[in-house]
Amino acid sequence: MKFHHLIEINDPLNPLIEPLSRSQLWQGLVLRAEAPQMFIPWLDSCTLVERSPTTLSRELRYGTLVVRDTVTFVPEQRVEYDIPEQKDIPQSRLVMTIEEPQPEIFFVRFEYDDAAGESETDEQAYFNDFRRSAYEEADIDTIRIIRQLAEEGRFDSPPM
Repeated sequence: MKFHHLIEINDPLNPLIEPLSRSQLWQGLVLRAEAPQMFIPWLDSCTLVERSPTTLSRELRYGTLVVRDTVTFVPEQRVEYDIPEQKDIPQSRLVMTIEEPQPEIFFVRFEYDDAAGESETDEQAYFNDFRRSAYEEADIDTIRIIRQLAEEGRFDSPPM
């Protein structure tokens, strides 16, 4: 299943929404990779296995299910989550890209790809509709949490 959607970050026509800077948005997306428990309440634990300036290797635990993935950072632009095939989990990928069609007008594009073929049965289509909805709600929550943390001053200092 391939699926993507956009979330608008700064809306100049809505004065009730405090705009985020690219730096705040970027720090929030990085934090989601480094401390995913803040964004995924059903995640039991996350162990950072290996770290480089542009990648993280992680082990995520959801009860007895363990998922290993690699996160790649393209600074101030994109965060890529790659999950290799493992046990009952197929290969998949999530890419979060900051888009700026006009100065200071930001969107985040969320792109999902589970490497499955394009054809699907009625049952798979039903399940995939449910997954798309769940992914979109989780992504909306991610941006909501980033906004909340920015309002609390969490991203006021420059990133390390």
